[in-house]
Amino acid sequence: MANLLLLAVILINFFTLGSARLVACIRAVALQGALLALLPLATHGFSGHALLLGAGALLLKGIFIPWLLLRAIREVRIRREVEPFIGFVPTLILGALVTAGAFIFADFLPLAPEHVAGLNVPTALATMFSGFLLLITRRKAITQVLGYLILENGIFIFAVLLSAALPLMVEAGVLLDLLVGVFVMGIVLNQISREFATLNTERLTALKE
Repeated sequence: MANLLLLAVILINFFTLGSARLVACIRAVALQGALLALLPLATHGFSGHALLLGAGALLLKGIFIPWLLLRAIREVRIRREVEPFIGFVPTLILGALVTAGAFIFADFLPLAPEHVAGLNVPTALATMFSGFLLLITRRKAITQVLGYLILENGIFIFAVLLSAALPLMVEAGVLLDLLVGVFVMGIVLNQISREFATLNTERLTALKE
């Protein structure tokens, strides 16, 4: 079950890398967050710890943050990512290469025996790289926020893998860091839109002291 969820996460990575529709990308990232909310239960079974971690991930990643982003694009009235730094097809090719590289690299890591057969480590690496690709190849600030969310989803997969050894407060700190990061990006989005009447981040090069 956990491997099926992780395969779906990888497919969503490819969808966001190849799509120009912001609403569809936000909903895809929301779906990815909802799937990751099931990962603690699929990995460690039903327990209070896993249920709490899954519920927190669902509320933040699957519901609250996507709702904030959908509200933001309604207010600024943008629907599509246009003229990215790297085209959608080349970005997809790069995404496929980094995903394949993540699976190859994971084979050389000294993993615990119970983690060798799982997809947690390669999926975490591939998701982090996909989020980073989205951050550096897109012009719209909202799409870059989505890249940050996907990158954090990769970190979350690592946290789930180690949740039996890490205190609950560390995992809660990861989710809190995500929430704070999105609020900071929300302030940045508002300031960019107010000053430039657009969310194209390349306009920031016009700023002077």
